[in-house]
Amino acid sequence: MAANPSLGDSIVPDGDELERTTAGRITAEALNGSDDGELFIEKRFSESLVFDDGRLKQAAYDENAGFGLRAVSGDVVAYTHASELSEAALKRAAATVRTIASAGGGTQGEAPSGTNRHLYGTENPISELPFADKVALISRADQFARGLDQRVRQVSVALSGQWQSVEIIRADGQVLKDIRPLVRFNVSIVTSDGKRQETGSAGAGGRAGYGEFFKEERWQDLVREALRQSLVLLDARPAPAGEMDVVMGPGWPGILLHEAIGHGLEGDFNRKKTSAFAGLMGKKIASDEVTVVDDGTLAGRRGSLNIDDEGTPTNCTTLIENGLLVGYMQDRQNARLMGMRPTGNGRRQGFDHVPMPRMTNTYMLAGKREPAEIIASVKNGLYAVSFGGGQVDITSGKFVFTCTEAYRIEDGRISYPVKGATIIGSGADALTRISMVGNDLELDPGIGTCGKQGQGVPVGVGQPTLRLDRITVGGTAT
Repeated sequence: MAANPSLGDSIVPDGDELERTTAGRITAEALNGSDDGELFIEKRFSESLVFDDGRLKQAAYDENAGFGLRAVSGDVVAYTHASELSEAALKRAAATVRTIASAGGGTQGEAPSGTNRHLYGTENPISELPFADKVALISRADQFARGLDQRVRQVSVALSGQWQSVEIIRADGQVLKDIRPLVRFNVSIVTSDGKRQETGSAGAGGRAGYGEFFKEERWQDLVREALRQSLVLLDARPAPAGEMDVVMGPGWPGILLHEAIGHGLEGDFNRKKTSAFAGLMGKKIASDEVTVVDDGTLAGRRGSLNIDDEGTPTNCTTLIENGLLVGYMQDRQNARLMGMRPTGNGRRQGFDHVPMPRMTNTYMLAGKREPAEIIASVKNGLYAVSFGGGQVDITSGKFVFTCTEAYRIEDGRISYPVKGATIIGSGADALTRISMVGNDLELDPGIGTCGKQGQGVPVGVGQPTLRLDRITVGGTAT
């Protein structure tokens, strides 16, 4: 059953050894007796260009192809991979996984349902435009940034693209395919007022070609945003410290939701009972205003997929509904072991990695409050507009996140920008402290990458403006 645009009858270009019929036969023999598994075949082309210090500083191109063969027996996985797409390499891999397959229950899990969904095009961004045009774009962005303000000291502009094709062959002969473009534009600007230097950055991306970023208004808006952030920080005062009410802005601040709460709602952590949310299904974990979903079906979004890396169509999975925990994000193995259905969240970084439950686009739905009303409700607190790096302990849910743009709230009004603020807490506790949810849901501009057990995958985040009551803020004010 073909899931998406055809890749032809051969798994690899003409002249290579491995054909689909041969691959299907070897896969069926290798997985005979296993509970689940698949042959995952990938071809990937990627490039990145960086313009820094007024010149092209980096231009990288990579072409990669390979397969991963997986057999699942209960909670045990046998996995082997190779970058050689040949019958001989697949036979060697099959001999390895056959050991675990023979110990299985003998009945393969229910096959994924096929889909003809098309959430994004199949264009290859890398071959879409001449190399010289891409260099010219980031050069123009550099010149534009330097001409905006005399305080600009350094500019770095990056453009990256990727084209990935995947083909998944199951033991029953089912074949599922997807072609996935991915692009990103990013600009970072350093400004100085003669006393100190500050950095601002902005970016955007998604599953599309480069065309959107060749529109001048698009990349110029991103350059202006990076400059604005940098100049705001030049005027920032040291952040206060202590327990206070925090208002989080819409969009990218959803990264805190992703890290502190989202990972705790992935199936593997809950099956193993290492999540702070384990055993709480159906229980109240947040206020009635809080509804959180993971949605891999949004057209063109960075975290979206037509099918996941096991062949399951992605879904909009409700995780928290009106404060109740109602769902987990599941791959096939953990769903089966927990007596649940897979949700299309089985993801892997590439052919040399095993799939596991991962987020796609995770966000909180809009509430009914006006953002101005939420800010006005805070007498003494912090308005966090954007976040940078953070650390999270999945088991405890404890987190520390650095604000890259934040403001002091005094008597219900935003007063002055602050620097050095960190938000400290735990995901489960933070959920109970959400008291107001805005009506201004935004998704991030397409810049997220999620790490888990050494694997990185593109994701999306989002949220409306929301208020958290009495959260610990770390600061530098004396």
